[in-house]
Amino acid sequence: MQYRTLGRTGIKVSPYCLGAMMFGAIGNPDHDDCIRIIHKALDAGINFVDTADMYARGESEEIVGQALKGRRDNIVLATKFHGPMGEDPNQRGNSRRWIIAEVENSLRRLQTDHIDLYQVHRPDPATDVEETLSALTDLVRSGKVRAIGSSTFPASDIVEAQWTAERRGLERFRTEQPVYSILDRGIEREILPVTQRYGMGTLVWSPLAQGLLTGRVRKGQQTDLRRTSFFRHMSDERRLDAVEQLIPLADKAGLPMTHLALAFAVAHPGVTSAIIGPRTMAHLDDLLAGAGTTLDDDLLDQIDQIVAPGTDVSVLDMAYQPPAIHQANLRRRPAGERAAA
Repeated sequence: MQYRTLGRTGIKVSPYCLGAMMFGAIGNPDHDDCIRIIHKALDAGINFVDTADMYARGESEEIVGQALKGRRDNIVLATKFHGPMGEDPNQRGNSRRWIIAEVENSLRRLQTDHIDLYQVHRPDPATDVEETLSALTDLVRSGKVRAIGSSTFPASDIVEAQWTAERRGLERFRTEQPVYSILDRGIEREILPVTQRYGMGTLVWSPLAQGLLTGRVRKGQQTDLRRTSFFRHMSDERRLDAVEQLIPLADKAGLPMTHLALAFAVAHPGVTSAIIGPRTMAHLDDLLAGAGTTLDDDLLDQIDQIVAPGTDVSVLDMAYQPPAIHQANLRRRPAGERAAA
């Protein structure tokens, strides 16, 4: 495994990061099997594990904590906060009140005294970024957190956070975690140039486009994947058309689709690690088998012809949509003003 530096932190991480979202009730409920999957990934040289408090309401963190017993010192452990963890409206978000409380819960579930990378899972327009950075800075200075990062932040939010940290003498985000795959290349336009400019590590999620780039979902065919909660995404004709063009490209190169997809994700110079999220041991074995795959310039150029650089083939349902996009009142003048105009 060829390790990479996580931004400018000096921390060395594997180009594949083991994502733990599928460990627990929403994916694989067998804790012992999940632990075996984690151990096999670590034995293969992966030293980077990413989870979040909200994955199966803490169950994923608990599984990871069990799996890392006796191996914690050799692992770069990342988790996230923001999503709802209860009915109380204050058990979520990016406020100081919640961050200081929830980090203790994550530490307990993970059975550790520190988190190597503590990430803001989503932006929170209701909370001043200075409030969030101030709380995270206190956690870094107390030793409970080693570095902090963001996830799915728009480029403007990343820049604002960097400027705020500089002006206020606060810890700055050292990483960003955006979606990125052959079908989701929008971050090449602004996000990746911005993270590179600020020396941030970039951990990309969904490099297999939520299963579309496994080759198991084909146009005109019904599969188990297309019956999942991502049915609309799996049925997007534009994405399926692109997959149909990519499959013969992978075949000609002698590569499984999964290997082509992951090799593409880690080929970009701005990407530190691609997060893989196996649910079964078979999934992990397939992904590990492609760990040494590299794509030549000719193959990358052919991918560019199918999905142009900097473009998304539609938008994932799970992708972050800022309030200005999903709140109609923020993009429409009141009816009275429109009539007056």
